[in-house]
Amino acid sequence: MKIGFDNDLYVKKQSEKIKERIQKFDKLYLEFGGKLFDDYHASRVLPGFLPDSKIKMLCELKDMSELILCINANDIERKKIRADYGTTYDTEILRLIDVFTNLGLSVNSVVITLFKGQNDALKFKELLERRKIKTYLHTPTKGYPTDVDTIVSEEGYGANPYIETTKPLVVITAPGPASGKLATCLSQLYHEHKRGIKAGYSKFETFPVWDLPLKHPVNVAYEAATADLKDVNMIDSFHLEKYGVSAVNYNRDLEVFPVLKAILHRITNEDIYYSPTDMGVNMIGSCIIDDDCIKEASKKEIIRRYYQAACSELTGSGTKETTERIKLLMNELEMEPEDYLPVISVAKEKEKKENLPVVALQLPNGKIITGKKTELLSPASSLILNAIKELTNIPDDVYLLAPNILEPILKLRPKTSNNQTLNLQEVLIALSICSVTNPIIENAINALKELNGCEAHATFMVYNGDLNTLRNLNIRLTCEPVYYSKNLYIQD
Repeated sequence: MKIGFDNDLYVKKQSEKIKERIQKFDKLYLEFGGKLFDDYHASRVLPGFLPDSKIKMLCELKDMSELILCINANDIERKKIRADYGTTYDTEILRLIDVFTNLGLSVNSVVITLFKGQNDALKFKELLERRKIKTYLHTPTKGYPTDVDTIVSEEGYGANPYIETTKPLVVITAPGPASGKLATCLSQLYHEHKRGIKAGYSKFETFPVWDLPLKHPVNVAYEAATADLKDVNMIDSFHLEKYGVSAVNYNRDLEVFPVLKAILHRITNEDIYYSPTDMGVNMIGSCIIDDDCIKEASKKEIIRRYYQAACSELTGSGTKETTERIKLLMNELEMEPEDYLPVISVAKEKEKKENLPVVALQLPNGKIITGKKTELLSPASSLILNAIKELTNIPDDVYLLAPNILEPILKLRPKTSNNQTLNLQEVLIALSICSVTNPIIENAINALKELNGCEAHATFMVYNGDLNTLRNLNIRLTCEPVYYSKNLYIQD
């Protein structure tokens, strides 16, 4: 895979930038937007960026930092799901605490924001406190967003409990957007300044990249990823007016900046920042080493987002507006999906020829192989078997799966199931069992790691069973917005 981003340089520059910002205050509250780790969007649009880069960078600062995690009480109540893991936000808080603790990072507390007496939020607080995790309740800020006098008073931020912190850097993070990170930062600033502590605020967002052009594919890919939130990249007019420098930000930060600036001035009695860009510490742009590589990777990501949105629209979990928004972004860049992901046209042609559901995959050497539905195997299962045969030069007529291994797996399938093909996870389990006595199959299984980052396209919507396994193999799958079967209930 071509590398377009220097990850080691990024970890070095980003940690230095944050240290530089800390020096301006007695204590810095750093709002951490996006994913602190497992940032696969960034790794896809910036080849060379490692999904755990930001957490690695934070580990460089662990002696001077502690973390506060925020969760919206309404998200607890409605059991909001984090799509990439399929877990609820409250469960994700527990996972994050475990991850941070195991890395040696100091977790200060959890803040439940926008609390209005929600019963599930109280139960979650009790759960955390039973596990010896300090938990605070923050209610909606009185007067927000227009009445600055009330916001910055004992009725506003002063109504929230003060969270005692001991480190010069306090990172505020959350399982997802709209979790109350900014309000928590500002509430703490209010309390710190009451105590004579010069506390400051800053924001760490990975995207959009402020020092890339507005219509650079990296920034357009961010718009595609947040199309359902209606985020729009814009030139930071405040930054342009103050410094005469063009910088990229997005609509929500630009809309809230005048209010945020007024609140910060009222708390600190000085103007520290003159634009949303001033508040940021993002060093992504200075670590790009191959712009053409980054552009191509970002365009592929836009295409993936388009197909994802189209499938969500069909299932009812997304909207036509989102799909059309991403389509417009593709049109702006004059992109055709098949030009960047040749697996799309190969999969469609194979399906037309076979009249069966097909998945196509491009191997690291550029060759495209396919898998189709058979009486025994799902299309994804056929694809992976064909792929590892190709990678290990196993003849096509050689059977990798022993009948005596498959028979008990098939017997365990529910008799009421309307899908009698083996899914990919079942096939990989069978291969693992066969590899114990067959070194050829062991070599084939070892070849699976070569599929990491490969592009694939299905002529149908791949469902949870095969979808999750393909994700675990880090295969970048796109799907046509077409149902696999006429059956209303698909068991896979």
